[in-house]
Amino acid sequence: MANERLRAALLQKGVSITDLANAIQVDPKTVERWITKGREPYRKHRFAVASYLGTEETYLWPEALTREQVASASESEIVTVYPHRWAVPRDVWGRLFASASEEIGVLVYSGLFLADDTGMVRMFGEKADAGVRVRILLGDPDCAEVAQRGKDEGIDDDMAAKIRNVLVLYRSLRERENVEFRLHATVLYNSIYRADDQSLINTHVYGVPAGNAPVLHLRKVIGGDMVATYAESFERVWDGARPVGS
Repeated sequence: MANERLRAALLQKGVSITDLANAIQVDPKTVERWITKGREPYRKHRFAVASYLGTEETYLWPEALTREQVASASESEIVTVYPHRWAVPRDVWGRLFASASEEIGVLVYSGLFLADDTGMVRMFGEKADAGVRVRILLGDPDCAEVAQRGKDEGIDDDMAAKIRNVLVLYRSLRERENVEFRLHATVLYNSIYRADDQSLINTHVYGVPAGNAPVLHLRKVIGGDMVATYAESFERVWDGARPVGS
């Protein structure tokens, strides 16, 4: 679509396409494409045009600025990046879940390292007793997706066995108020560990155990959408999963 705001700004200032092109040192045909085809200039050119015409960059190209602002805010949501899950200090996991005042969410196939940590399991229970909603999504040990993940990691049926072991380890939580368990059958691209507006995202890499894959530590920033994207993914998996025992 044509950029009528840019066209109008030129007319209002009595500036021709050639005048503007010469002022900011670009080809007149480039300026013409900005106007007639709605092409977006590079940021340095947007700034130069706005300055020359005495108007706001956000007025001439509002969508471009919105995208850049979202990108900048989303980048600010990254607290740190760990090269491997095993490189995440235990106290980082502890602080993540301890910070929750409303919700804790775990989306994994097995997440055995958490279930095998009695301190973490105790914390989940204490948080639930304090009114925090705790939701844990495990892979369905009988589904094809879990079998394939086991094959990909080279552990075959041990993946399903790990999930069954985790269900036993979480036995003290399964009947607790404010704690919900469901089994999912999705192709899991990331394991997600949520606590209110923070998340640890364990990426999955083909042929690599989750413990050896990278982890992103994210914290929600107004205007960013990375944390929201993973939260929405968690909810989609939750909605399609079945309660344990059903």
